[in-house]
Amino acid sequence: MGSQFVARAVEAKSRDGERLVLAAVVFAVMFSQLLLYPGIATLVDTLGADAAQSPFAETALDASMWFLVAEFAAYVAFVGVWGVLSDVTGRRTPFIVAGALLGAGSYLTLAVVPAVGSIPFEGVLLVRVVQGAMTVGAFSLTITMLMDLGGGHGRNMGAAGIAIGLGAALGAPVGGQLTELHPLTPLFVASGLLVCVGALVTLVEDRAPGRRRTARALLEGVRRRPALSLPYAFGFVDRMTAGFFALVGTFYFQETFGIGAGATGLLLACFFGPFALLQYPMGTLSDRIGRTAPIVVGSLCYGLGILAVAAAPSVATAAVAMVVIGVLGALVSPATMALVTDLAAETERGLAMAGFNLAGSLGFLGGFLLGGTVAAQFSYDLAFLVVGGLEIAIAVVAAPIFLRLSIATDALEPNDGETRQP
Repeated sequence: MGSQFVARAVEAKSRDGERLVLAAVVFAVMFSQLLLYPGIATLVDTLGADAAQSPFAETALDASMWFLVAEFAAYVAFVGVWGVLSDVTGRRTPFIVAGALLGAGSYLTLAVVPAVGSIPFEGVLLVRVVQGAMTVGAFSLTITMLMDLGGGHGRNMGAAGIAIGLGAALGAPVGGQLTELHPLTPLFVASGLLVCVGALVTLVEDRAPGRRRTARALLEGVRRRPALSLPYAFGFVDRMTAGFFALVGTFYFQETFGIGAGATGLLLACFFGPFALLQYPMGTLSDRIGRTAPIVVGSLCYGLGILAVAAAPSVATAAVAMVVIGVLGALVSPATMALVTDLAAETERGLAMAGFNLAGSLGFLGGFLLGGTVAAQFSYDLAFLVVGGLEIAIAVVAAPIFLRLSIATDALEPNDGETRQP
């Protein structure tokens, strides 16, 4: 009895260490991505965005939007490929290393574009596509390794969430400061961080189920779990709001309050700070009370909070509203990711999480395109209303579905084990 207790304690401690390393990898990938956002308008101008030479650069907002869209279009196109490759081969680590190193090379290529000479902005966007295709592999499969880890789905996804949130919270203000040093500095830093990611992930045991499966069997297995569409739908809308703030929010704050890149990064951090720091405790909470209340109630209040940001009359009140929606986002995010783990079979986790990240990437694209288009063609107020309204709408529509499914969690067996079905 005593030896079993010691063995379990040692195993739990080992999991804690691996959880920390994997969270650090997720953090580094997200941090490198967010470095570019506060100074996006200056960056695309430095990379050659010229209205006279490219239809993608008619305005600074257009060029910035397409620069972000190029990355997330690649996310959409390739995240499923990485998930299938990982599940079919029963390996995660080699694919994460490859994605990280090739992503680092793509960031470095973008950084040297001005030194090479005249490159059409379309060429810049093509490199951005390659960078996105590689980076999403490292990002999605590292989260999948957290799914494989055991010890409580909410806890593991809370670790992923706090890493994502901290990466965004710190990446935005640091990126703003780096941009003020030089517009290309964030690209060099992002490249170096992804090299570190490739080295760091090799320190963790690859716990992917070793059994190989055909791609057809894998896709069929996921198809038989239609309940996965529920966390995918929430992931889509939640990431759409993040994409909206990353692009439209940046321009809105700068134009409405007359602030620069540095102050904009700090204002964005008012959201990402609490969003990051509360992910782990909120994820653990969802292991105890279930996923329904955090996801449904949290999303409803989150949508109302977005509307409050648009109504804020000053930088100070906007900052307070951003803090509030950061707390609400922390309530929703880990519970939604944990729900994917609850529903997916262990041999299909790579593809299941890829599906979630695919939905999230489409959400980011929707935030960029829908938010950017509505803001440019109509007004910022209408853009906020549309995005906040969609967040409220999905919570209202999904509430009876959650109650009908009565989805169970792994709260009673935190040492991991069986995948529960609705």
